[in-house]
Amino acid sequence: MDLPHVSAALGVIHPICVARGRNAEVWDETGQRYIDFIGGIGVLNLGHSHPVVVEAVKTQVETLMHSAFNAVPHRGYLAVVEALNQFVPVSYPLSCMLTNSGAEATENALKVARGVTGRQAVIAFDDAFHGRTLAALNLNGKVKPYKSGLGALPGPVYHLPFPSRDSGVTAEQSLAALERLFEVEIPADEVACMIVEPIQGEGGFRLLCPQFAKAMRDICNQHNIVLIYDEIQSGFGRSGKRFGFTHLGVEPDLLLMGKSIASGLPLAALAGRAELMDALPKGALGGTYSGNAVACAAALAVMNVMQKDTLENWGSRQESLIVEAYEAWQSSGRFPMLGAITGVGSMRGIVFNDTQNATGAEHLTALLNAGRKAGILLMPSGRKRNILRLLPPLTAEPEILKEGLSLIEQALETLSA
Repeated sequence: MDLPHVSAALGVIHPICVARGRNAEVWDETGQRYIDFIGGIGVLNLGHSHPVVVEAVKTQVETLMHSAFNAVPHRGYLAVVEALNQFVPVSYPLSCMLTNSGAEATENALKVARGVTGRQAVIAFDDAFHGRTLAALNLNGKVKPYKSGLGALPGPVYHLPFPSRDSGVTAEQSLAALERLFEVEIPADEVACMIVEPIQGEGGFRLLCPQFAKAMRDICNQHNIVLIYDEIQSGFGRSGKRFGFTHLGVEPDLLLMGKSIASGLPLAALAGRAELMDALPKGALGGTYSGNAVACAAALAVMNVMQKDTLENWGSRQESLIVEAYEAWQSSGRFPMLGAITGVGSMRGIVFNDTQNATGAEHLTALLNAGRKAGILLMPSGRKRNILRLLPPLTAEPEILKEGLSLIEQALETLSA
C-alpha cells in the first residue's frame, strides 16, 4: 500500500485502508469485508460506531464542540470525572484529570509522583509499554523499536522482571530482584513511584502475579512510594471486568486510563487519591484539548453502556469461545507452532513457538497475512512479536466471533511447521 507523505517511521501492520465499520466488522475502500480482531488496538471494546456513542457524539457536536477546560470549564468534563468516581472500583474518592492520550496520562502521573514525593526514580517492568513520548519511552520494557538511537532518556528508571504465570517469572524472583535493586542500585527512599500494567498489553497479555501485586502494595506503603497502575489497554472491560486490577485484589494510588474510555475519540485520564492529585500547584496539570467536549460525551455513553452485569456477560461469552477454539486447535496436533494461551478473562493472547522451519515471530507474521487474505485482521505483541493478541469488540455478535475464530483456524492451516 502506497503511503505518500506519511513518515516511514510509522509502522503499518495491514496494507489496506479501512473505509467504514460496524461493531466487529470493517470494509476497506474496495468493499472487501473483514472481521476486526484488532479493535483499534484495544480502543473499540464497544465496537465500531456503537449506536449509543454515535448518538451522544452527534448531539454534543450540535451543542458545543470544545472549550479549553483550564480557561472556561464545560459540563461534559465535570460529568466524566464524576462518572469515573462511580465507575472505577476503588475504596476512596477519586481526583481526576482528563488528557488526550494514554502517553500524556503517563507523563502526568510521573509529574504527580515526583512532585508529591520530591523523588525522581521510577521502577517499571520488563516487556512493559507505557507510550511513545520521551519519559514514557524510558518506562517501556524493551529497546526496539521504541528506544533505538535516542540516547539518554528522562530518568532514572529501573526495570524488574514481570512476574506472571504467563512469563515464567515467579513472585519470589521479582521480589529478589527488587531487594537487590534497593541494595545495589538505589535506596527505596529515593524512588518516587512504581508503575505496572495489571495485565500487560504490548508485552503479550500477561496477568501480573496477584501474590507479587500484594507484596508490591505493601512495599510501596512501607517506603511511601506511589503505586501506579497502567490500565490504558486492560481497562474499560477488556478482561470482562471494568479494570484488570480487580483480578489482583489490590488498589493503586494512581490509575491510568485511555483507549476504550471514549470508544475511538481521543481521550484518556489520570485519576487517583486526592492527596496526590491535588498536591501540585494550580496550573501544573492541564492541556488545550484535554477533556474535549465531544470526547467527553462519548466517554459518558461508554460508561453508561458498560454496566457490571453486561460486561461480565460479554466477557464470559468471549472467554469461553476463545478458550474453546484454542483448546481444539491445540489438541488437534495440527499446529505445532501453537504455544500457551496467555491472559485472563476475555483478554487473551496465543504464543507462537519456534519450529524447525521458522521462528514464532515468522509464524505469526505469516498468520497475520493469511488471516487478512481470509478476511480477519489480527495484531501481534510480545518482546519477540510472537504472541497473537485477540482484541475483538466485547459486543461482537457470537456468530461473528465464531466466524472470526474459524478464519484464524483457516489461516493456521496455511502455515508450515
